[in-house]
Amino acid sequence: MKKLLLSLCAVLFATMLLAACTTSQRKDAGMVAGGVVGGVAGHAITGGSTAGTIIGSVGGAYVGRQLAD
Repeated sequence: MKKLLLSLCAVLFATMLLAACTTSQRKDAGMVAGGVVGGVAGHAITGGSTAGTIIGSVGGAYVGRQLAD
């Protein structure tokens, strides 16, 4: 449970950190959605690894931002 909570906090932190760098609401929404989906996917693929969750959320946020363009 503690590992899951830490992973979720890491995903939220990374998403907020990346969302603070933009000004467009559409890009923000794409980044947040991508970060959440990527974090969940990274968590599931790596079997709950914190590093996998963080890498997935950062990668998902980047892809979400690019697709919202």
